[in-house]
Amino acid sequence: MERRREGPRTREDYARGLPDYHDPTAGFGGAAPAYSALTLRIVLASVAVLLSIGGAVLFAVNGVVWGIVLLSVFAVIMAIDLGWVVHRKRRGEPG
Repeated sequence: MERRREGPRTREDYARGLPDYHDPTAGFGGAAPAYSALTLRIVLASVAVLLSIGGAVLFAVNGVVWGIVLLSVFAVIMAIDLGWVVHRKRRGEPG
């Protein structure tokens, strides 16, 4: 089992990847370390933002207030998630 690092991570640590990051089954049965799929999350969050905005516009045209509010809140949450994932990707994490 790998020792935990002391101190802040370096850019090289992120370039190599962070093995077993958020993986509760890390090392079980000789499984390879899991790496984060940041690019997939960027694509999915982008699609979710676009669909939420499009749905909110459709609800606005039809005058459905609860739909506008619900999809607007969802679009904001997905935009925040998208920003965080892009930040992690630019920081140097692979994926």
